[in-house]
Amino acid sequence: MLRLKNIRKDYIVGDTIVHALRGVSIELRKNEFVAVLGPSGCGKTTLLNIIGGLDRYTEGELSVSGRSTEKFSDTDWDAYRNYRVGFVFQTYNLIPHQNVLSNVELALTLSGVPKAERQRRAIEALERVGLGDQLKKRPNQLSGGQMQRVAVARALVNNPEIILADEPTGALDTENSITLMEILKEISKDRLIIMVTHNSMLAEKYASRIVKLLDGEIIDDTNPYVSEEVPAEPAVKKARGRSRDEKIKKPSMSFRTALSLSVNNLMTKKTRTFMTSFAGSIGIIGIALILALSNGIQLYINRVQEDTLSTYPITLEAETIDLTSLLKTLSEKSGGKTKTDEELGNYVYVNNVMYDLMNTVNKTATTKNNLSAFKKYIETPDENGKLPLDGSASSIRYEYGTDLNIYVTDKNGDIIKTDTISMIQNMMSSAVGGDSSGLGDFMKMTTSSGSMSMYSSLKVWEEMIPPAKDEDTDSLVGGILTEQYDLLYGSWPKSYDEVVLIVDSNNQVNDLVLYSLGLLTAKEMYDSFMAIQSGEDAPVDLGPFSFEEICDTTFRLVLPADYYVYDDATGTYANLADTELGLSTLYKNGLEIKISGIVRPNPDAVATAIGGGIGYTTALTDYIAEETATRDVVKRQLADKETDILTGLPFPDEDVAELTDAEKADAVREYFKGLSAAEKAVAYTEIMSVPS
Repeated sequence: MLRLKNIRKDYIVGDTIVHALRGVSIELRKNEFVAVLGPSGCGKTTLLNIIGGLDRYTEGELSVSGRSTEKFSDTDWDAYRNYRVGFVFQTYNLIPHQNVLSNVELALTLSGVPKAERQRRAIEALERVGLGDQLKKRPNQLSGGQMQRVAVARALVNNPEIILADEPTGALDTENSITLMEILKEISKDRLIIMVTHNSMLAEKYASRIVKLLDGEIIDDTNPYVSEEVPAEPAVKKARGRSRDEKIKKPSMSFRTALSLSVNNLMTKKTRTFMTSFAGSIGIIGIALILALSNGIQLYINRVQEDTLSTYPITLEAETIDLTSLLKTLSEKSGGKTKTDEELGNYVYVNNVMYDLMNTVNKTATTKNNLSAFKKYIETPDENGKLPLDGSASSIRYEYGTDLNIYVTDKNGDIIKTDTISMIQNMMSSAVGGDSSGLGDFMKMTTSSGSMSMYSSLKVWEEMIPPAKDEDTDSLVGGILTEQYDLLYGSWPKSYDEVVLIVDSNNQVNDLVLYSLGLLTAKEMYDSFMAIQSGEDAPVDLGPFSFEEICDTTFRLVLPADYYVYDDATGTYANLADTELGLSTLYKNGLEIKISGIVRPNPDAVATAIGGGIGYTTALTDYIAEETATRDVVKRQLADKETDILTGLPFPDEDVAELTDAEKADAVREYFKGLSAAEKAVAYTEIMSVPS
């Protein structure tokens, strides 16, 4: 049944080769009790492991029922150990938290035997070794002899053809050893038993054959056997006691059985399970906290960057001046060499500051950017439909330098323009008794460019960030604003004719915003200014105002082109805003703008994108541009590049600035010679209106 031919087994230990078996050849019968004797280290256990498929031989041939194991796969060895071989170990190897019956049943679980069949066969095996009345006991409730008999029952339960016993009596007393040997002798009547032992007395009394090993070689065999050549059995061997049509299945365990064993193991060792779970939970929670903290910090950094850039965005202008070169030039001019007293003499010298400033500004290089080409570039997708700035910019806003001509009716019923710069210009002009248009132009310039922060607070109307193209929202405002601001009342703008009022953390707005809302008149502003100049208190009723009252306010937008009406008599355009009736007409026909909601900065916002009091949408800017392009005055001006159609005068020649004063005077005289009497009168009126 079992043939070993020139079996060698070598172990490599460092640089040394240990020869455990040195060409062992032996044949074993189907039913006999073979005892393998020999001193420690002679190769007994190695031989047993090779026969049981627990170890691989280095050289030689192992045949089972005529079939060589040389080309056995791992699956073949698993099936061989599961169906053909049963193991009995010296240390029992019983599962302590399982009872006797479950320990024996466990050998059948990998065979896929149904539960009822497993239980029946396990009871039969236990009864065969005299433990039919110990089924529910745990291994720690049994004696050493009883535990070894349980191990024998476990080896028998799968009805193997070979029983391998490694020192089965090594941990037993004499009485239990004899009992176990009697059982093994009885079993050997219908199967092969190979036992490794040091007890020669028991071997001689119970074994039918004794094989002695020394230094990895067989030195004696009391009952040798040489068989005739027999045909090899089929690759798939029928197990003893099974029908001829029944195939040995691949060892397997159902998921339900595996889960049941796992749960049972966990519940049996509750303390270990709890400690393992607790330690694992600490690790998982620690990793989760680290990831959450890392993710939170990254999100905060992204939020800071986004909020900061929304306040100070990257700005591209049509024309820019190199301020670094300007400051360097001014510094060089003001930091000249100090003169000695002898060089100074008794004279007062002049430092032409204004001349140097204006001269430096004129000579400082102005950089012009082709914004039209850049706009076309960033709006043109590539072959994959991706825009150049996708993922790099949360929003893109275009500013066209358009003045918002927005009017409101104040609490006295007067129509006023909500342009606070013009209001301050007029107020200061009245206060100083002269013309302050230059101051107003300077304030407008600095406010629009944002180059001087002290005037930025004078801005009331400010364009808000539009939503990104992929942003899912019905609002005309970008998602970054909805994160930076809390909506207190109403809604965010959903149409170009809607705006929002921005209040601070205390729900406050400044007096300039109140003026733009018509809740504070220009006279009240002027009286307060004059009182401050005189060192007096000027109490003014400044609210509070309800949200409903604020949102009831409506404005009127007048397009720049709508101011002008063609005058057939002069051939020029007249400004309707110059008369009270004309201004009233413009106001009635203007676009109505409503306040849709009131918003306040979110306390968690690092910075805010808009600082004005009233925010309007990019859609309103687009509306102004689109509607203005349809007006007749605009079309006529675009058609005539040489003449200012508002005054009827030609545009100044850019080359005039290069002429001398005498050449300029000659050019003016020549120009006036070609004018009609009416045109000369208009020019004379314009000249006389210029302050001396």
